[in-house]
Amino acid sequence: MAKNTEIERKFLVRSEEYLSQVTEKHEIIQGYLCKEPGKTIRVRIRDEKAFLTIKSSLLREGIAKFEWEREIDLSDAQELLKICLPNPIIKTRHIVPAPDYEGNKRCWEIDVFYGHKAGLVLAEIELGDENEPFERPAWLGKEVTGEPQYYNANM
Repeated sequence: MAKNTEIERKFLVRSEEYLSQVTEKHEIIQGYLCKEPGKTIRVRIRDEKAFLTIKSSLLREGIAKFEWEREIDLSDAQELLKICLPNPIIKTRHIVPAPDYEGNKRCWEIDVFYGHKAGLVLAEIELGDENEPFERPAWLGKEVTGEPQYYNANM
């Protein structure tokens, strides 16, 4: 996989069965400084850490995306959130280990949204290759990879 590449598959979640498998939980608020077709610049606070992320689908083919992320000072992130576009994303992220498949250790990130997207629950798995096989848990619903309305930047 090329450096700074993110390959993820995204699904709706159809039940709360995953809750019994959660090993970590994080509170997230994120806003967008820029969102244009094919590229975004995001500020995220996860618990007490902050990050600046640039993503673009213009440099990669298929579902792979260029992703550059750096940790930044929490107070800087709080200031940057004030100048972000309206409607920040507020969510709780639950981490659920995925079964090892062919030696690949993966995890599911299940996001429960609040605020203007309350009620939406999405699961993502990050892969090393677009065709990497993975086990689909029973609580997983319809795949929405590539459906723009489920990109955080479009919410």
